[in-house]
Amino acid sequence: MKNYLEKSIANRGNLSRLKKVMKRAEAGEKLTIGYLGGSITMGSVATTSEKCYAYLSHLWWKENFPQAEISFCNGGIGATTSQFGVARIEEDLFFCKPDVVFIEFSVNDDDTDHFRETYEGLVRKALSADWEPAVILLHNAFYHDGVSAARIHYEIGGYYRLPSVSFRDSVMQRCLDGVLKVDEVSPDNLHPNDAGHALLAEAVRYFLDEVKKNVDVEELEYELPEQPLTQNRYENSKRLRNDKLVLIGGAGYEKDLAEQPHITDIFKKGFMLSGEGAYLEFEVEATCLALQYRRTIQHPAPAMRVLVDGEEVAVLDGEFDETWGDLIALTTIFEKEEPALHKVRLELFRTGKEDKLPFYLVSVITS
Repeated sequence: MKNYLEKSIANRGNLSRLKKVMKRAEAGEKLTIGYLGGSITMGSVATTSEKCYAYLSHLWWKENFPQAEISFCNGGIGATTSQFGVARIEEDLFFCKPDVVFIEFSVNDDDTDHFRETYEGLVRKALSADWEPAVILLHNAFYHDGVSAARIHYEIGGYYRLPSVSFRDSVMQRCLDGVLKVDEVSPDNLHPNDAGHALLAEAVRYFLDEVKKNVDVEELEYELPEQPLTQNRYENSKRLRNDKLVLIGGAGYEKDLAEQPHITDIFKKGFMLSGEGAYLEFEVEATCLALQYRRTIQHPAPAMRVLVDGEEVAVLDGEFDETWGDLIALTTIFEKEEPALHKVRLELFRTGKEDKLPFYLVSVITS
């Protein structure tokens, strides 16, 4: 068992920030342990939120530092990537000023240069928070084939000297070695059941135990590299919903003004468009632009044309062919070399009286 846990430490990294947090915990200070990720971090398939690896691993702090006041902040949202994570971390996690930030997107991102750049932007934004949180990277994989963006995430983590815990190299490896059967830890080759979540938490706790054993060993102060590995166009990403996006024109739309009780209630504070001639128009100063919208399993559903500076560049299809539920989709509209002012127009088409739902624009993400 210990051998697999040793394998879970993919990178030791610079531990100065994490050791400082542990010292503060020893002194009985108030601390917040935060998590940002996709459906696994959200706790998908776990029978209760308290069975999720994030909640289970945060308990390590309570158990090891009973004199401290430990809070838990979970920023997991299913079916989301680091491209969305970097745009929402301030709103969905930084509000609680977490002292430790765990980041988990290796089965949501693809192994591409695009996601190398968005992941680096997220890592830099987390490290640059003015209260200097400790940042720890977590890496999952599909159990049946090992598919993961861990390769590019390891690259970013190594460059920024960040500790990394690999569930792929511990839990999945046990399945490959025949120690465990995949259906004992996951019903769908991806999302852990209660037993799977417990194994993920065990790997995080093992890493924290190893750091705590050497907490008094001095570390060099952490310094954020000034030069990024990529073009780093996403570090300053912003999410604009209907309370922040300024329109210069529109018809056939309605703002969704319902309260959002939790971040996982994803279709909130957006724009609902329906009927012939419905459109939205706005201007953005940006290097990169992405649009976030609902793809629904309820058919028929409308689609949207995207025009940038008068030229059609994309189509957003409101229909989703899967059966597990509606998807919060994110489509990159453009990535430029330099920022510039652009006029964006969204025009509804393929719409009719038979539409089950209106087209739902969740947010505009600029970088």
